[in-house]
Amino acid sequence: MSTHFPSPGEIKSNWYLLDAEGKVLGRLASQAAVLLMGKNKPDYTPFLATGDHVVVINAAKVRLTGKKEQDKIYRRYSGYPGGLKEIGAAKVRATRPTRMVEEAILGMLPKTKLGKQLAGRLRVYAGPQHPHAAQKPRTLS
Repeated sequence: MSTHFPSPGEIKSNWYLLDAEGKVLGRLASQAAVLLMGKNKPDYTPFLATGDHVVVINAAKVRLTGKKEQDKIYRRYSGYPGGLKEIGAAKVRATRPTRMVEEAILGMLPKTKLGKQLAGRLRVYAGPQHPHAAQKPRTLS
């Protein structure tokens, strides 16, 4: 007997809405990553995009525990000598609050072509408004 793999027509993807207000960053990110990968579904397949679309609102109000607001550093590298940029979490929250949530979630996805495909299903917004009301996203607590 052979293992059944869902075909692209059989895969149903839902839309979920996560409110980040007052939630701890890592716990929110792990919940979103599970939804994006589809690990909450019975037809989960590691090499197929069986996951759902995730919309995160209020990313600016996500909570960091301990002294991470002062100590956490976000790094990016241009590839050139001396091209390492380091920015603290407080400054990232002030300038681009969605980046904190995006990096936390994308860091939990696979670093493959499938991971890039799953990352396209993530939408993060700093405030409470989002333009995805037509998709009728289900709110998760």
